[in-house]
Formats: sequence, structure tokens, C-alpha cells
Amino acid sequence: MSARTMRRQFLADLWSGVHVVWPILSALLIVMVTLGIVIGLIEGWRLVDSLYFAFVTGLTIGYGDLVPKMLLSRALAVVIGITGILLTGLVAAIGVQALLATMQRNRER
Repeated sequence: MSARTMRRQFLADLWSGVHVVWPILSALLIVMVTLGIVIGLIEGWRLVDSLYFAFVTGLTIGYGDLVPKMLLSRALAVVIGITGILLTGLVAAIGVQALLATMQRNRER
């Protein structure tokens, strides 16, 4: 199997995996965005800053340029962090599964 064929098969397997877990992925993204907006409303941030905070926190980057001050905002930020870890783990699992499926097909040929 050529490298080009393997890449195409990997991408097909990756798309298939994303298609299967899309309801979960979209729910996690919706939770992150919604909580980010709620935190932004509580803290008085602009919408762009709220979304930025949600994804920086969810991806566990945490630059520290936006920091929630209210207790409820901080608690919601923890939930965003947990949601982001779940999202990252799920995407990584889909990628690993797609790679394993592609390698399995390559060995069978």
C-alpha cells in the first residue's frame, strides 16, 4: 500500500470516527461555549473575550490574561477545564483508532 493510499485511508477512518462521536463532540463544544459566555456575562467581558477564555481554558493553555474573579465564574471555569480535557481525549482517541485501523489494513495486504 502506498503512502498516499494510507493517508487517504487514515483520513477516511478519521472522518468515520468523528462522524460516529459527533453528537458527543458537539455537546462538549456547546458546553464549553455556553459556559464561556455565562462567565463573560458574570465578569462583564466582551463576547470575543468570553469565547477566547473558554477555549484557552478548555485546551488547558491558560495564558492568564483573562482571570475570573467571582466564585461562580471560577467554578464554571473548572467545568470548562474538565470539558476541554474530555474533548481533547476524545479527539486523540479518534486519531489513534483511525491510525490503528489504517495500520491493520496495511498489514492484511
